[in-house]
Amino acid sequence: MVAWSDPAKQDLKLIHEYIAKDSKFYAKKVSLEIVDKSEKLDIFSEIGRIVPEIGNPKIRELLIYSYRLIYEIFPDKIAILALIHSKRDFSKINLEGRRQII
Repeated sequence: MVAWSDPAKQDLKLIHEYIAKDSKFYAKKVSLEIVDKSEKLDIFSEIGRIVPEIGNPKIRELLIYSYRLIYEIFPDKIAILALIHSKRDFSKINLEGRRQII
């Protein structure tokens, strides 16, 4: 099972809104592709690379367009923790707080 944290859902919503300012078509396309790739994690949980800033093999990321989909592998689920632009300062993301929500 793939479960999105509330902050990760908000990340996706904000990305969709930002892209939609220029193109509703591409906003929908990007959002659907992100969700589609996240659902594949249920079968291929280790497809993403280990997040370099963390180094924990259970916390991984998929690179989708210009975004980093950060997730954690648990025995019974995959938890989507964050969806951030690849140019954003990763040190300002509080993953610990996001991990407690799921």
